[in-house]
Parts: sequence; structure tokens; C-alpha cells
Amino acid sequence: MVDTAGLRAEQIEKAQQIVSSDDLGFTEPQWIAGVDVGFEEQGTITRAAIAVLSYPALELVEYQIARIPTSLPYIPGLLSFRECPALVAAWQQLKHKPQLVFVDGQGIAHPRRLGVASHFGLLVNVPTIGVAKSRLCGSHPPLADVVGALEPLMDKSEQIGWVWNSKPRCKPLYISLGHRISQETALSWVKRCMRSYRLPEPTRSADAIASRRPAFIRWQAEHPS
Repeated sequence: MVDTAGLRAEQIEKAQQIVSSDDLGFTEPQWIAGVDVGFEEQGTITRAAIAVLSYPALELVEYQIARIPTSLPYIPGLLSFRECPALVAAWQQLKHKPQLVFVDGQGIAHPRRLGVASHFGLLVNVPTIGVAKSRLCGSHPPLADVVGALEPLMDKSEQIGWVWNSKPRCKPLYISLGHRISQETALSWVKRCMRSYRLPEPTRSADAIASRRPAFIRWQAEHPS
């Protein structure tokens, strides 16, 4: 039996530790990472992929994948407890420790202000940004149907993130601070790491690694270990 009440109380406690102002520790980072978490073997294995990119070139310099037994069932609102153990395992394998991490998921745009980006940022004490493909909570005005359209994501009179159109004819991104970064700076860094795709390069690279997309297979061929 999972103690869901205890985990929710832990989220509320950890959310109080989130630093929502800029405490980056750099002027410009040398390396920026993207992380992606998925599940294999009917959910019994949690897979975390971390892609480390150079900045400002945004070229892949290292990746790590960790696969560990899933320790928690799927419970809405408590996903970070399910995903973070594999993320920490992958993080511990990295030779190039990034100064900024983009997480495929929510930062404080979470009912208890502790999505996976915030939770992971606390665990490894690194600035993190949540870049989610869907909304978990909050509301926003309708977005204009143009690239660059931007609206604040609000919940209970509090801004918990941004809703941003990054590419034509695509659904918007939901961007929120994770840890040790402000909302404005989080949005700025996502914009700096865009190319011509819907997702910023760090999380796009992590997804490519996790899903073994053609771009990653080509990179592997060009960089034999």
C-alpha cells in the first residue's frame, strides 16, 4: 500500500525548499542537459535518459541511460517519486556535469508546486527548468495563433509558468521554473536553446536518445566509443 497522503505531505514540504529566483552559478553554462523518462516492460522498468549538450553550439557531448525497477505505481500528481530514482541513477553516471537542466515535465506548474523538474533539481542541487508538452494545472487566456505567442500560466492568482507557441501548427509548450531559476530566466533559456523544432534542443536530444531516433543513431555511428 502506497502512503499517498505521506507523499503529498512530502511534496508540500519539499516545495518550500524550491528557490524561485536566479541562483544559477554561471554567466553562461558550458554544458546544458535535457532529461527524458519513460517506462519499459509494462511499466516495471523505469528508463531515464540524459543528454548533455555543449553551449552555445548545442552539440551532444555525452549521454547516459539508466534502467531501474519501477518503485511506485502510476499515481497522478506523484509522478516525480516514480521518475526521480532513475534520473538520479543516470545523473550519477555523467562525466560532464551540466550547469542547467531541461526536464521533460513540470517544474512548479504542479498542484503542490513540485513537479519532476523541481523535485530532481532539489535532489541534485542544480538549476532546472520544466518543459512540458501538456498542462497539468492552472489556466491561461487563449493563445494567439502565431509563433511566439505567450501567456502566463496562472493558478490561484499565482503565476506558475508560461504557455508559449514555439512552432507553427503545433501545440504550445508549458514552461515553468524547476529550481534555482526565475520564471523569466527559465523562459529566456528555453528560447535560447530552440532551433527549428517544437522542443528545445536539450529535451529533444534526450527524447531522441531514449527512443533511438535516426538522428541519435547517426550520432552514435559518428562517435564510436
